[in-house]
Amino acid sequence: MAVFLLLPAAAAFGQQERPPAVPLIAHNPYFSVWSMADKLTDESTKHWTGTPQPMAGLARIDGKTYRFMGVDPRGVPAMTQTSLKVTPTHSIYTFAADQVTLTVNFFTPALPRDLDVLSRPVTYLTVSATGDGSHDVQVLLDVDPMIAVDSASDSVTWGRSHVPGMTVLNVGSRDQRMLDRSGDNLRVDWGYFHLGVPDGNDAQTVAANDAIESFVQTGKLPEADAMDMPAMAHGHGMKPEAAHLAVELPLGKVGDTAVSRHVLLAYTEEYNIEFLGRKLRPYWQRNNMSVQQMLEEAESQYASLERRGTAFDSELTADLEKAGGPAYAQLAILAYRQTFAAHGLSADIDGKPMLFPKEDFSNGCISTVDVLYPSSPFFLFFNPALLEAQLKPVMEYAALPRWKWPFAPHDLGTYPLADGQVYGGGEVTEENQMPVEESGNMLIMAAAMAREMGDWDFIRTYWPEFTKWAEYLRAKGLDPANQLSTDDFAGHLAHNANLSIKAIEGLDAYALMARGLGKNDVAAEYESAAKGMAAKWQQMDIDGDHYKLAFDSPGTWSQKYNLVWDRILGFDLFPAKVRQTELAFYLKHMNKYGLPLDSRKDYTKLDWELWTATLAEGPVGSDADPFAMFMARIGKWVNEGPSRVPLTDWYDTKTGRQMAFQARSVVGGVYIKILADQKLAEKWRNSNQ
Repeated sequence: MAVFLLLPAAAAFGQQERPPAVPLIAHNPYFSVWSMADKLTDESTKHWTGTPQPMAGLARIDGKTYRFMGVDPRGVPAMTQTSLKVTPTHSIYTFAADQVTLTVNFFTPALPRDLDVLSRPVTYLTVSATGDGSHDVQVLLDVDPMIAVDSASDSVTWGRSHVPGMTVLNVGSRDQRMLDRSGDNLRVDWGYFHLGVPDGNDAQTVAANDAIESFVQTGKLPEADAMDMPAMAHGHGMKPEAAHLAVELPLGKVGDTAVSRHVLLAYTEEYNIEFLGRKLRPYWQRNNMSVQQMLEEAESQYASLERRGTAFDSELTADLEKAGGPAYAQLAILAYRQTFAAHGLSADIDGKPMLFPKEDFSNGCISTVDVLYPSSPFFLFFNPALLEAQLKPVMEYAALPRWKWPFAPHDLGTYPLADGQVYGGGEVTEENQMPVEESGNMLIMAAAMAREMGDWDFIRTYWPEFTKWAEYLRAKGLDPANQLSTDDFAGHLAHNANLSIKAIEGLDAYALMARGLGKNDVAAEYESAAKGMAAKWQQMDIDGDHYKLAFDSPGTWSQKYNLVWDRILGFDLFPAKVRQTELAFYLKHMNKYGLPLDSRKDYTKLDWELWTATLAEGPVGSDADPFAMFMARIGKWVNEGPSRVPLTDWYDTKTGRQMAFQARSVVGGVYIKILADQKLAEKWRNSNQ
């Protein structure tokens, strides 16, 4: 059993125990590789979907070979994993064998205000070693071509390139089926994976499928690259089989002073999203930057980015602990890279960013409005311009004549093809739509974004659409008809009290927009309407010591997570007693791993739990504090839950088991707690990080 070091609560990187999965490479829905086990040597590394994308790591110490990453070759003993530390931008493992300590550091510089760096599809893998005495150490990294294709039967080609200061091994699909299909449980079908090896390290590189065998037997790599291509990515004994990309890094004589080497793991594609029929380039390519230039720039900035990333991790972790305690910091850290990695960041024709989330393991939809909504606190906190980059494609679509409904759309298609709504009735019928849900979501997000940015131009541009949706909510929102909400797995529900809250908050959000545009008469009218509806809501939903799931269903209850915006946006539509009454009731209905979503089932949603917990006011720390009581159970679930996948947001509160969903961006919703801390939110709003 590995020993996972727990740092003191005030330490720079906070506490880490046993994550359900560890991000190794986390860039977008196609370039996302994880370790889903306690130890890096327990299983092969995998795509977020669970499909193997093996990266093997071997260390040869004084002539004896050990594994530090992956399960193959199984006859080679594993080094002892002594610690794991996950920070917002780093995943750092340490191993020990034969008096040598090896540190393996995956660093993805996901810096939210530096879009050039954020969009650059490069993760740095750094290995460093120290020894007790003097030991000869070599390290091998071997990357399976499965990292570049959808399935093992796909054919690939490979080769090598040289850019100034770096050798680059490349692999990609033979057919390069760019943007030719969409779906959920898919990996990339086009583009190329690149293993960049900086010069000057006396490294050997090879593209061959017997590199591991050769290294184990001789400590060297094969002398020649494989050339019989194309070949199946994984032939299961059939020949020819595609070459792996391998690099041997000689660390030399290792003693008290650490010796380090690093490589670049990158994936590039010419286009990454189709939006309303036109193909969009990845944001980093908006000015026609070449792959060569991108890799050169990434290598030249390695040291400075490492310093920036470490400082970012330290500051953010300290503030997360300040906002919500150590368990909250651990959860938010695990959500950080996952939130970004569920998006594709593209450039519009004018070079402006457009950010497209994918509904990972729910239905594969792209730019789903009720996925944007739960993740919005993350982007409001770190960089509201990234929320604008998500809302813009939705608004452009909604403004087209083809979207004929008086409410907001649900989605733009199925990833990576954002060509029009596919959910429910699509563009054809109102059946199985989410009219109140998505209209309220868009109004709340747009108002919050404009307020945080202090810029109302976006609202002015799409004012007719916002007005149409506000009018719809005013007419239909107080007592919603039988319809779906974002929790669509629970089915249709009429008279949904939590959905009604969203409509009411959405009206006041529209009033906030109107005031931002100087339309004070409109603002006053809709503020008055929202207040009147909020007063009626309290009369319609009270049920003794709590509020009902639906207005016509006494004896039921639900999490009223939409109330959180009343506090964050300062609407004060509902008196504090509503929040206090609900929180007191919730604390009586907690299960082992959290609070059920409502009275119908034992399952819950992670994002909504944090929103509900954030209804509690005041500092965290007291044993009687409602937020701390939520986090005690959620923190236990994070470290004990049986489902070893990138954070799921839908799980059973009694067993901890994943219901469905994993690796989704909605986990960014856990940042609602730190967003609600006005001092910390203001600090980060003005940060240059």
